[in-house]
Amino acid sequence: MENNIYQTIKSDAETAVRELIEAAHLTAGQLLVIGCSSSEMVGERIGKNSSMEAAVALYETIAPILAEQGILLAAQCCEHLNRALIVERSTAEKFGYEPVWVKPQPKAGGSFATTVWERMTDPVAVERIQAHAGMDVGATLIGMHLRRVAVPVRLSVNRIGEASLVCARTRPAYIGGPRAQYQTSEP
Repeated sequence: MENNIYQTIKSDAETAVRELIEAAHLTAGQLLVIGCSSSEMVGERIGKNSSMEAAVALYETIAPILAEQGILLAAQCCEHLNRALIVERSTAEKFGYEPVWVKPQPKAGGSFATTVWERMTDPVAVERIQAHAGMDVGATLIGMHLRRVAVPVRLSVNRIGEASLVCARTRPAYIGGPRAQYQTSEP
C-alpha cells in the first residue's frame, strides 16, 4: 500500500506539471512556485506527518520536466519559515531577489523545501517572489508568491496523492478604459 501512494504521487505530479506548463504557456526562464504539504500527500493533516519519501517522489518527477523546459523552480517553505522560498542562487540573482539566512528542515520549512534545498546546485532562501505560475499541493497558500493577476487553472487531476491541488497562471493586468485595445494574445 505504501509504495502505491508514491506511485500515485509521481503519476499525478507528472500529469499536473505537464498540463500546467501548457495551460500557463510557461517558457524557458519563467518561474514556477510550488507549495507542498507532504503530510497531505500521504493522507494526513498538513504539518502533522512530514514525509521525505513523498517530497522526493514529487521532486524527482517534476524536476526533470522543468529542467527540460528551462522553467525555474521556487519551493515554498511552510509557515514556520514564513513561507520563504528555495531557489537557485542564479534565479535569485536573475530576478533581483535578496537571499535570507535560513536552511529548511523537514519540521521547519517542510519536507519538499528540504528536498529541493538538498538537490539544487546552489540553493538560497528568499522571502518573496513573483512567479509566473504556481502549484499549491495540500492548501499551502502560495498566492502571495504569484504575480499580481492570478488566474485559476483547471487540470485533469485535482490531487497529488491524497493532497488537494490548486494551480494558477498569471497574466498582465488589463488597464485603460473603453478606448483601450488589448493584444490578441498574452505575452
